[in-house]
Amino acid sequence: MTATEARLYQIAVWSMLASAAAIVMSIAVSQILLGLALISLLASEAPLRFPPIKAPLFLFLGWTMLSILFSGHPGDGLPQVRKLFVFSVLLVVYSVLREARHARWLAEAWFVVAAASAVRSLVQFGQKLEMARARGEDFYDAYVGERITGFLSHWMTFSEVGMLVLLVLLSYLFFAPRVSRRAAFLGGLCGALLVSSLLVSFTRSIWLAAAIACGYLVWQWRKKFLLIAPVALALAFVAGPGAFQRRIESMLSARSDNSTSARVIMWRTGWRMIRAHPLFGVGPERIAPEFPRFQPPDVTALPTAFYGHLHNLYIHYAAERGIPALLALAWLLARVLRDHWKALRGSTGENRFILHAVVAAMIGLIAGGFFEVNLGDSEVLTVFLTLVSLGYAAIERQKVKTLA
Repeated sequence: MTATEARLYQIAVWSMLASAAAIVMSIAVSQILLGLALISLLASEAPLRFPPIKAPLFLFLGWTMLSILFSGHPGDGLPQVRKLFVFSVLLVVYSVLREARHARWLAEAWFVVAAASAVRSLVQFGQKLEMARARGEDFYDAYVGERITGFLSHWMTFSEVGMLVLLVLLSYLFFAPRVSRRAAFLGGLCGALLVSSLLVSFTRSIWLAAAIACGYLVWQWRKKFLLIAPVALALAFVAGPGAFQRRIESMLSARSDNSTSARVIMWRTGWRMIRAHPLFGVGPERIAPEFPRFQPPDVTALPTAFYGHLHNLYIHYAAERGIPALLALAWLLARVLRDHWKALRGSTGENRFILHAVVAAMIGLIAGGFFEVNLGDSEVLTVFLTLVSLGYAAIERQKVKTLA
């Protein structure tokens, strides 16, 4: 590698690190830096590497393109064509962020930026609380339709990204070697901010997904601490404010909550779409236009909600892109989870913390996918693809160490 190529390669490394860190704050900044990283990598003529998930990934993306062509409205699917750029994260991260220190640097950058976003979100929460009081409004009714977003544009995206960073943070604190007392204290502070912001986000699917994924990490770290969880949750519910208790109760009753009853209608509509178009679906970005045609006949009035997607990752992709696309996605998720779970046996050092982080993130995303189309958000998808790439780089480092 010449001196110029070496400089271009370093530009790719630092641009990719900055891009991955910036996704917690701004998708525009992140994608500009991703483009710079990709161009620099290609110009450096360094070896191009791709994680060993080509078959399920390319099947999913290829079937998505077919569903666009067969939808009858190919122009509507163009946003999904543009989103293919996000998947270049796999190529760039796996090619340039090869060292354990890169994973640690990026994780620490995520903690700082996500904590700052959490602080902003808590300020937003206080402002919304005061605004509701000043107007004499019921806070719960005023808040659930317009919640905190931190640096991002939507509360769901903010909560999903916050959950993923929280899982990386816990894995870092539990399993990373050589974490100083100062770093542990600062990490604990960041964790407290992230947990607080997730609680006041009132995002129920994230509460559930985060509880399951955090439970996995605690189980792997100190099993006995899981015994405290039921007591802590019960105390939090009893001691929590009325709006918090009402939000938890809404998880159990479709009749008392519009968003819950709307989800049931969306899922039923999705099943009708799948039965009518099992092979290629109704087409990417066609859920909203096709929704009235597949709405269950016994539903005469739709609750107030967003009907642009089906609030279930698996039903949504099967209805939008066909059952083969869903099977390819399931293959991809299962492959990533299996590879990293298998690699944890005998893992040590920096590799162990990133492997646990990937497994926890997969658990959180899979669980959350039953209630949201979480991988449909470019921000969430970027963090997911970055983690997967870092995880496979850790697996490769571990194999090299074993052979040596």
